[in-house]
Amino acid sequence: MKPRTLLVAATILFLLALPGCSRKSEDGAKKKIAGIVFQEDQFFRLVLFGMRDAAAQSGVELLEASSAGKPDKEIQLINTYIASNVKAIVISPLSATASVSALERAREKGIVIITYNTNVGGRAPAAYIESDQSDLGRSTGRAAREYIEKQCGGKATIAILAFHSQSPEQSALRVHGFKEEVGKLSGVSIVAEQDAWLAEQAVKKAGDILTAHPGLTLFWAANEGGTVGAVMAVKNAGKAGTVAVFGTDTGEQVATFLLSDDNILQAVTGQQPFEIGSLAVLSAVRALKGEAVQPKVSLPGLLLSRQNPEAVRQFAARLKELSR
Repeated sequence: MKPRTLLVAATILFLLALPGCSRKSEDGAKKKIAGIVFQEDQFFRLVLFGMRDAAAQSGVELLEASSAGKPDKEIQLINTYIASNVKAIVISPLSATASVSALERAREKGIVIITYNTNVGGRAPAAYIESDQSDLGRSTGRAAREYIEKQCGGKATIAILAFHSQSPEQSALRVHGFKEEVGKLSGVSIVAEQDAWLAEQAVKKAGDILTAHPGLTLFWAANEGGTVGAVMAVKNAGKAGTVAVFGTDTGEQVATFLLSDDNILQAVTGQQPFEIGSLAVLSAVRALKGEAVQPKVSLPGLLLSRQNPEAVRQFAARLKELSR
């Protein structure tokens, strides 16, 4: 086991080893914890699987919901859970500022708030579970820098697909981390930076960028949808082997791209969504018992590269195992 994997495993084992939670509330019913995601992709599906696993181990009832990226729906869900007497809300908030007031109302009603993936200001969250967002960008940035040094003589023109309008804080941290690494090469220039976090929109945006910049060397996408779209755009343009793609976040399709012989996708840095979901629910359970919880847990990213196909295969097998 690698050091980072050991770190995550040790953290989870530590939490699991704590005294078990009370399985039922005072009226004899299972305690209810709401688990809210903001979109339905593989990352959040694995987060939910982690939540379900921790809820089952802890003897609590998990109520699952998605805000579907809509602030009004997020508020509606939180108000519904306040009225239905849930004991905790585990949520990836849509905004660091706009999500605060509804979560503060829930906290004032005695509901434990645990945030994951994205956070809010104020006093609402008892704990925040995340991936180190800057590290996600830096990790892929280092892989891209090495590629540029070895394959391109230290010179490259790069296009970035981000998601600032969806989640500005998270996107900015990833982009900054990536730029920090590739910026260490004097021969690198970034010729385009646009938002495209869904695969369908990313295919079009990346295609337009390829048309506008025919000498482009590589794309970097800040999330899974952007990565998938960039790969498809390069393939559609017949530029496999000419334009490389690097990305952030992982999934079954991304793993397939890394193992493909088209040589388009070179490396991605993924999060550990199952562990994030599990730790978030376990933190809620601890807080409900009145025990201290760690205010912030940052899990390291996981680099997957075309240069290490066996690690990619192991990751894909693990995804299938978790998705059962």
